Amino acid sequence: MIPEATHAEPAPIQVVTKLPHKLGFLMGLHRYKVIYGGRGGAKSHSVARALLNLGANQKLRILCARETQRSLRESVHRLLVDCIQELGLEAFYHWNDNGIFGANGTEFIFIGLASHTVISIKSYEGVDIVWVEEAQSVSKRSWDMLIPTIRAPNSEIWVSFNPELDSDDTYKRFVVRRPPGAIVVKMTYADNPWFPKELEQERVYMRDHGDKFDYDNIWEGNPRSVLPGAIYTAEINKMISDFRIRPMPYDPRFPVHTVWDLGWNDAMAIIMFQLVAPGTATIINYLEANGRTYAECVADLNSLGYLWGEDWLPHDGADHDPKSGTNALKLLRKLGRKKVKMMPKTDPEARIRAARMMFPRLLIDDTVRDFQYGHLGANRLLDCLKRYRRNVPKTTDEPASPVHDQYSHGADAFGGMAEIIDQVRNEGDIPPPTRLPRYRNANRGMGTMG
Repeated sequence: MIPEATHAEPAPIQVVTKLPHKLGFLMGLHRYKVIYGGRGGAKSHSVARALLNLGANQKLRILCARETQRSLRESVHRLLVDCIQELGLEAFYHWNDNGIFGANGTEFIFIGLASHTVISIKSYEGVDIVWVEEAQSVSKRSWDMLIPTIRAPNSEIWVSFNPELDSDDTYKRFVVRRPPGAIVVKMTYADNPWFPKELEQERVYMRDHGDKFDYDNIWEGNPRSVLPGAIYTAEINKMISDFRIRPMPYDPRFPVHTVWDLGWNDAMAIIMFQLVAPGTATIINYLEANGRTYAECVADLNSLGYLWGEDWLPHDGADHDPKSGTNALKLLRKLGRKKVKMMPKTDPEARIRAARMMFPRLLIDDTVRDFQYGHLGANRLLDCLKRYRRNVPKTTDEPASPVHDQYSHGADAFGGMAEIIDQVRNEGDIPPPTRLPRYRNANRGMGTMG
């Protein structure tokens, strides 16, 4: 809480704030102010100085947010305090472990978005400005929850981040599809008039001796296509360069086969693919959802209107579940899936090896689709593959087993698909080709050319 004032509200004060020329718009009124780019672009320091300036000239309630924040140390609290001291505002602002407060009633609050719900976030409806720092990590869930909450008259949403992947929700939401009322500016070292010589030495060294993809992301501020250290980095980059990730519509002449990774508390992941050309598989769709029953998943699949082929379940799909008295294999057959088969029991490394061998013969549809209960569309599967990585224990610093997280379910289903791909058959499902009658010309004088 802000301490009760014991004297009249102070008059606005003039703060000398140095901002790069491209960031002068921070002092104006815009619904969205988005700054992204590479290291040394003065993004965070400029936002902190601008907010402290605005807060010194009018009473503001400013929310400083990031995706996860377990303590104040993980927030921009320290950065704001440093800027207060740099600008000589110690007599105006004071701070403690609960926030930063101005003599005129301005208040800075710090939260982690991931720990909030739609209900709890409503307590911030009255904020004037929200600053989301390190926004590349903010999830779609958090954005969908936060943006409608910031609804006060003339309220603003400030976003600063270094892009990570081109498929990240923040990058797509604000850079690829910038919303109405947004000012979006890219900042790099070249736009910072105070770029330090120490960082310039680091930049030049990486440019001349480092990985070109690292340099392009870290210093030029361009998003990567694949997460650094991902298991399938080389394979996905090759697919991109070969133009094998593109819109690939469903071909009604061929059945759609599925591969399942079963889950309830974890995600249920279902890959849908077709075998259209010899030796080639086309992933045309993907379904991922938490807490969906088998009946609901089958209904979701049936709503797509595909001609269905084989359904492949992991080896434990036939295990007896004492809670339900049945298993996934029996349930799917009861729900009308006619060709349910089982995958062999293997280990993650075997699936990874099989997946590496499948990549060269693969095409993936990247069409964006809407789905109420989770994810629909193979672009989500691509995101899982781009982020599928190994644990690296600090004690050994050596890559170990794959990480089990929200991206591993799709990657596990993908590995399972690779193991059974050569066992899948289209026989019996393909409609017979339409047979055209032999051409006959009634005028025999015209010959075959008539």
